[in-house]
Amino acid sequence: MERVRVRFAPSPTGALHIGGVRTALYNYLFAKKLGGDMILRIEDTDSLRFVAGAEEYIIESLNWLNIKFDEGVGVGGKHAPYRQSERREIYKKYVDILLEKNAAYIAFDTQEELEAKRAQIANFQYDASTRMMMKNTLSLSKEEVENLINSDCNFVVRFKIEPNETVKIFDLIHGEVMVNSSVLDDKVIYKSSDGLPTYHLANVIDDHLMEISHVIRGEEWLPSTPLHVLLYRAFGWTETMPKFAHLPLLLKPNGNGKLSKRDGDQLGFPVFPLNWRDPKTSEISSGYREAGYFPEAIVNFLALLGWNSGTEQEIFSIDELIQLFSFDRVSKSGAKFDYEKAKWFNHKYLQMKSDEKIAEEFNKILVEKNIITDKNTLICIIRLMKERVNFIAELWEQCEFFFVAPTTYDQKALAKRWKENSAQQMIELAEVLKEIDNFLPANTEKIVMNWIAEKNYSIGEVMNVLRIALVGASKGPHLFDIMEIIGKEETLQRIYSAIEIIK
Repeated sequence: MERVRVRFAPSPTGALHIGGVRTALYNYLFAKKLGGDMILRIEDTDSLRFVAGAEEYIIESLNWLNIKFDEGVGVGGKHAPYRQSERREIYKKYVDILLEKNAAYIAFDTQEELEAKRAQIANFQYDASTRMMMKNTLSLSKEEVENLINSDCNFVVRFKIEPNETVKIFDLIHGEVMVNSSVLDDKVIYKSSDGLPTYHLANVIDDHLMEISHVIRGEEWLPSTPLHVLLYRAFGWTETMPKFAHLPLLLKPNGNGKLSKRDGDQLGFPVFPLNWRDPKTSEISSGYREAGYFPEAIVNFLALLGWNSGTEQEIFSIDELIQLFSFDRVSKSGAKFDYEKAKWFNHKYLQMKSDEKIAEEFNKILVEKNIITDKNTLICIIRLMKERVNFIAELWEQCEFFFVAPTTYDQKALAKRWKENSAQQMIELAEVLKEIDNFLPANTEKIVMNWIAEKNYSIGEVMNVLRIALVGASKGPHLFDIMEIIGKEETLQRIYSAIEIIK
């Protein structure tokens, strides 16, 4: 059996989309399950769309998600270099091979001439039906071609598509797919202006030379896959052609169309793994890391967007995902991007973290607010409150009253709970609490409940008002747990302050 070798090959044209992350993840799961290799290749042949910092962003994103590579940019390997811009001499040799085989030709059309032809012919396509009316080595005389080349005129090399041929492709997800070659145009595969091939040619050459066994991509079928198959044929490499797997699209949350950055902006969720600052506009787009998501939660969430394990299980470790992953359980149709489900996964992973680890992270927020607290106390607070949040950053809103006494009180709660006799009941309760030496929750609760029963007061009325006094609102965990953590003196001080402010 041939060794499985897959590649993730992003272009450094901006931030890495979350759909690209899923493609990288599926490549990783497939390779690791079969004991294969994962290669990172940077496809930077489109010099006009290159964005400074994008490559570093891609690598940092994948490192954050613990998607590891065996070869490639930043790792090295026997097939280096792994940036396509550093492989131009390799590509030029293969361009010449295609020209010699008459499988490609040189075209001299300017951008203005192409635009004029598009305006003249509806749905213009540079192909077998139009190429002879254009300016290329098929339509021009030998002398005209030599004059153009000698004048240092910029040119491109186009792959020559023979019309009305059936291109058969076997896909690991979709099965056999057939495409008529007439729907394809004569794609540009090389540009003299920068001496670089386009994505289509560079991809095929690199996949062949790097011994890629499977191409797992999130792109649409046309035109790349049938064109790549035809290029493999033209080079005579059909025996080493990789197997293809086209992943389902990530769809908008409503299922209507492909997920975009605009969807995230409108609905308030990230579509990038990390924060991204656009170098041209300085606009910052939010990322999952900075939004407080755990990398393992995002991996688990993405794995199930288009693949299922065949069980009811939803929480998977990376090792479990590797063991279970297979293409026969990858959906053929698109997967709705349920950003609320992403929050659910983060909540589940937060609950799986130790109280100590969460306390360590939450303490960073407290330090920023100049709040110093005992480690053991903080762990107790986390134990009481972590079920109530999806993100560590949300703990402050839920837990603030443990560290800062309320100075204002929820008006709706007051209107509902504070009665004419509430101040007097709180004064009496404070006297009871003053006499308690053991402030452990069980003891304090027993004494207070006995007092309420003796006074024939309503438990609900007393406890709801006490909660408002201590917390400032009708929220929080068990009251006697709060009282133990903030302590007897602070509890009394908050009761007296509430009486004074609210009256």
